[in-house]
Amino acid sequence: MADRTRQAFEKAKAQGRIALAPFVTVGYPSPAATPGIVKAIVEAGADVVELGVPFSDPLAEGPTIQKSSFAALEQGVTPQVCIDIAAGLRRDGVKTPFIFMGYYNPVLAFGMERFCDRAAAAGVDGLIVADLPPEEAGPLTDIADRRGLIVVPLLALTSTDERIALGCRRAGGFVYCVSVLGVTGARTAMSERVRGLAGKVRAHTALPVGVGFGISKPQHVADVAMFADGAIVGSALIDAISAGPESGAAERAGAFIRSLASGTKRIGASK
Repeated sequence: MADRTRQAFEKAKAQGRIALAPFVTVGYPSPAATPGIVKAIVEAGADVVELGVPFSDPLAEGPTIQKSSFAALEQGVTPQVCIDIAAGLRRDGVKTPFIFMGYYNPVLAFGMERFCDRAAAAGVDGLIVADLPPEEAGPLTDIADRRGLIVVPLLALTSTDERIALGCRRAGGFVYCVSVLGVTGARTAMSERVRGLAGKVRAHTALPVGVGFGISKPQHVADVAMFADGAIVGSALIDAISAGPESGAAERAGAFIRSLASGTKRIGASK
């Protein structure tokens, strides 16, 4: 099966820009609002969409995404609801790659095979499991592989060369480089250290490199475009969604992603 996520990054590169990969919490501000938000950010230029599966203990998330996850859980959003919403978006004709981003506990509780079966049937392209270390990811990766789902690894500024090599070994789509030592949340400036991490990752894989955590404005995207292949934005998008009534959430989300597009032009990026 074709790796549509990698193809989306490569298409962006062929167009002289880096890819945009926004994160939205499924079910926030409501399950009914999520499809419209996803459609709006796709129309605004999202190349890949990360669909956040709400979890009660999202250890990698800062206050913004924690709050959105809690609100979604209060409204009864489960992994099955996330799968159903993804399937509905596919029925509506949305073709952009979808990556479920979440935590291992809900996948394990749901049943790894059942979760991957249903996610694949719904048209989901892959998984990011924030708290699943590469040393323990084999069983889920095996199951995902058989369903044509990719597993995107998360690598940190503190990752050793050995850990980077291990994370890249069975990666699909792209490699997610975390730009900060800490949780998600909008920052005022990007860490310079993430450029070095991206360089180390390129020594171990030909997959595109995406950078996330802390990206909140066009200048951050432009900074990432100097050395990586994609910018991942989450908390700042959730802030935009939260900045008014639910009736305008999709419009605000689309406008925010559109505002980031000015920073996506590739200038001197590594090949």
